Formats: sequence, structure tokens, C-alpha cells
Amino acid sequence: EALQEIIESALEETLQNIEERPLPYARPTLVDEDLELDLEEDLTFSVTYDVYPEVTPGPAKGLTVTEPKVKITKADEDNELEELRQKNSLVVEKEDGAVAAGDIVTLTVTELDEEDKPLEETRQESYQVVVGQPNYYEINEEIIGLKQGESTVIEKSYDQDHQTQSLQGRTVKLGASVIQIKMRDIPDLDDEFAQDVSDEFETLQDLRKDVRKRLEKTATERVRGMKIDDLMKQLLESSTVSVPASMIETELESSWRGMAEQYRISPEQLQQLLEMQGRTREQILQEWRPAATERLKRSLIVQELMKQEEITVDEEAAIAQIREDAAERNADAERIVEYYRSNNMLSYVQQELAERKLFDNLLEASTIKAGAAIKYVDLIKENE
Repeated sequence: EALQEIIESALEETLQNIEERPLPYARPTLVDEDLELDLEEDLTFSVTYDVYPEVTPGPAKGLTVTEPKVKITKADEDNELEELRQKNSLVVEKEDGAVAAGDIVTLTVTELDEEDKPLEETRQESYQVVVGQPNYYEINEEIIGLKQGESTVIEKSYDQDHQTQSLQGRTVKLGASVIQIKMRDIPDLDDEFAQDVSDEFETLQDLRKDVRKRLEKTATERVRGMKIDDLMKQLLESSTVSVPASMIETELESSWRGMAEQYRISPEQLQQLLEMQGRTREQILQEWRPAATERLKRSLIVQELMKQEEITVDEEAAIAQIREDAAERNADAERIVEYYRSNNMLSYVQQELAERKLFDNLLEASTIKAGAAIKYVDLIKENE
């Protein structure tokens, strides 16, 4: 106990007076774990730990960046208006009818074993499907025609490159029972609908103009993101940065917990579910490792460039941005500002604004090369 206390106090004192401190998630480890306390001699020991890595960015200015050309058509406006109609529709219960495309269906879903017995750990009592839209198991056409209270068995096979990693390469048998069916009562596309969307619109034409303006703003932001991605890919190739192991492990752990939250289960339940599917947590994390490493490299390069460019953003600028964003959404700006303050989140806004300023500078110093024409709908898909 005395040995442990001496080591901890000495290490704490030493780390306060040196420049290269451990990363917050890097625990110092004794080099010699068989130390013995000799009261007749000074105690000497060594520790190893991860520190903030040295980052040497490549040339960041004078790069050539490709900018795709986006054309927004009337069809894009119509698609956006249709989405608004769907969002402003009334949802009513469909008591006697059968499931049809566009209906909102609540199911009980359970994976079945080889003998068609339910795997209770996979049971979802309120699995909701909007027929025709993506969902976890991709249940759509299989339930069309079913009525409330009816059940079916569904067998689905998923490709090796399926977007949901836990389903990749699997064939799954599901038991599904219809609990409730709802349908949308969609409003007509007219002046009255435009007025219902917002008091600022008197006619459908007013609403269409606003839709066009928002599509153009979205396209501008997405194209900017693509240019930044092009720039960062070039920087990754020319920069030198070694990501500490503890930093990667922390990033992977965060992604693991994020995946569990996405499916509204605990990390432990997620691990059990994967094991039933013949996969392990270690396999998943290993698959994620390259992407996690690249994300961290990008972040480290950006931080170093902001340091070199001496780019900082104070709290007042962050608060001004929050108020501007709130005004666009007709939200209570001061309430949102107070929320950010009370949850110590202003620093996130400061970081975001600093990065935006950095990339504004880098793009301004780059040669912009005209890229291929791209449809608005394809632009959105490419950025998802």
C-alpha cells in the first residue's frame, strides 16, 4: 500500500510539471511491474503513456479542388413539396383495411431459429414500418395485404456489403404480427396548404419560391462539403500523423455505444445479439478501425492547421451564431443559448465555427476546377 501511494503521489506531482502529459483516456503504465519498496534506497520507476501526437500537415494552400455543378429542376421542387405534404398529413387509424404502400404499421417482430422457434432476445414489441421506406430488417412488400391481428413468417437474405453491419451476409427468418395500421390523410397542393405550412405564405407560388431557395442553400452546403472532402483527402496523403492506440480505442468505444443507442439497447445486449448471429464485438470494432483512424487523422490535421493559422472563435461569436440559427427556425433564441450554456456546449459551436473559418480560408486559397454536372437528388444521396 505504501509503494502504491508513493508511486501515485510522485506521478501526480511529476505530471503537473511536465509538458507532455498523458491523454485524458491514456492511463500511465509501469514499465517494471515488479517494483519493491526498499527503505534504504530512493525509489525510481518509469511509466509509459500516450501523449498528444505530433502532426505535420502537408501543403494546405494552393491545392486544386473539384466543384461539381448542380442543377435544381422543377421536379426537385415537386419532390420537396410532396415531402411537405406528407409531413403535414393527418395520421388516422385504419381499422378494417389491409396494409398498403405508405401505411404506418406497428408490428411485433421476432427472429426465429432453424426450428421456427422465436428468439426472445430479438423480440421487438413496437417495430414500426412506413411501408415503402427503409427500416432495419427492410420489411415492406412482405406485409402488404395483411390486416390487423394477422401474422406472417418472412425470410430475408442480406448482401455482404449491406448498409447494416449486423445483417451483412445473413439470412434471417422473422415472425411478424400486425398490431396496428395507420394511414395518412394527405392535403391537396394548393394555396390553403401553403398557408397551413406557414403564415408567411399566401399562395402556393410563395411556398414554391421558398422551397427553391432552401434547395439552393442545401446544394451550396453539400457542394462545399464535397470540396472540403476533396481537400482533406489530399491533405491525408501529404501529412504525417500517427494516431495513439488509446485515441483509436476511445473512438471505437464511442461508436460501439452509439450503435447500441441507435437500436435502443444496452452495449451488453448488442454484444449478445451479435453473438447469436455468429459475430463478435471484436470483429465489428476491427471492421470499424480503418474508418475511425481516418476520422481521427482528419481531426488532428484540422486542429493543427487551426493552430498554425491562429484561428479562434470566442463565446460571443458562438452565441451570435446560435441566435442567428434560432431566428431562421423561428425558435426562442435565448432559451437555446441558455441550454448551450448550462450544458457546457458553447465550445462545440466555437469549434464548428473555427473549422468553418479554416476551410473558408483554405478553399479561397485553392484552385477550383469545374467538375461534372450532377443532379440534385444524386448530390443528396452521395452526401448521405
